[in-house]
Parts: sequence; structure tokens; C-alpha cells
Amino acid sequence: MSDSSRGAVDIRLSPVTRANRAMVTALRLAPGQVDFVASNAESLREARSDEDARPRAVLAGDQVVGFLMYDAPEDDDEARIYRFMIDRAWQGRGYGKAALRAVLDEIRGLGHVRHVSICYEPENEAARQLYRAAGFTEEGLDEDGEMIADLVLSGPAGNR
Repeated sequence: MSDSSRGAVDIRLSPVTRANRAMVTALRLAPGQVDFVASNAESLREARSDEDARPRAVLAGDQVVGFLMYDAPEDDDEARIYRFMIDRAWQGRGYGKAALRAVLDEIRGLGHVRHVSICYEPENEAARQLYRAAGFTEEGLDEDGEMIADLVLSGPAGNR
């Protein structure tokens, strides 16, 4: 079924706050995915010491269904998405695609970013397909053996 026949997937991103932190850390991956991404609790600890980190809860209505984190330093034209997950109970409903679209819109809206990179485990075929469909191009493996993919943003957002 296409998104149009099911209705649009309503996803929004929200900063991780005290109010939603427990819901974000309670999210779980499917058993075969746990080695693909750091835990959300670990990511939030990391974000406390990284002023460029932008942790976001992925919400469907009022329900927290996923988590992502990216950085977009003001002095750089590149943003990096380095955490991205949808809870196992919410996978397969288009939320990953909608969340990726939402974060790319948020990054575009910053105005200074011209390209976005993302890393993932090469054996994570679902991630590869999601990012390829969004226009990311694989660049090769990094020093940790993760695939690096890059997306050139098409022009500045809005009237910037």
C-alpha cells in the first residue's frame, strides 16, 4: 500500500527533554538490529558533552516512536546524522522515511548546510535502502568499517 492510500504519515521531531527522555530511552530495536546503533541512553549521555549534538525524539501524534541525533556546526557546511532508530513496535509503517524527511527539512532550514552525511553498518540493508531512496550516495567505508553516505542538499531552504 502506498502512503497516499493509507494517508500521510504524521511525524514530527521534538528536542529531547526531561518530559520525553524516559520514553526515548525505553525505545528498543528489533533483536537483529541491536548491533547497528548505540543505545539511546548512551547517545543522550554523549549529547550532554557535545554542544553541537541535536538529539530529537521522533513523534507520531503524542507517541514517541523513534530517536535520532545529528550535528550541524555553524562553522561547517556539512551536517552529520549519526543516530537514527525507530522502535521495533513501530517499524514498517513509514515512520523511518517520514522521520528522515523531517530531519532533512530541519537541517535545510538551518540555512548554512549544503550536504548531509550519514554512517551505517554495511550489513544494515534496511538503512541502505532508506538512505538510497532519499538520495544519499555511498562514499565508502570509514576507519570503523561503517558505510558513509552523502546527500547534497538542493538549494537553500525557503527564502534564504
